[in-house]
Amino acid sequence: MRSSDLSAASWRKSSYSNQDGGACIEVSDDFATAVPVRDSKVSHSPVLMFPAGEWSSFVAAVKGGRLGG
Repeated sequence: MRSSDLSAASWRKSSYSNQDGGACIEVSDDFATAVPVRDSKVSHSPVLMFPAGEWSSFVAAVKGGRLGG
């Protein structure tokens, strides 16, 4: 599957998404070099594509509490 073809992508909701329906994102693990991200409340919303390595660094920072709040 090419990263520009998202029609067959399988999506999963982020474990950090709010269970009440707010602040929800979905990601797809179907691509080797990119991670597509979208708003889970609007499945036809625009998709942001992140390089896989940069996405992994971001997730590690979130899990490690290294992003300020």
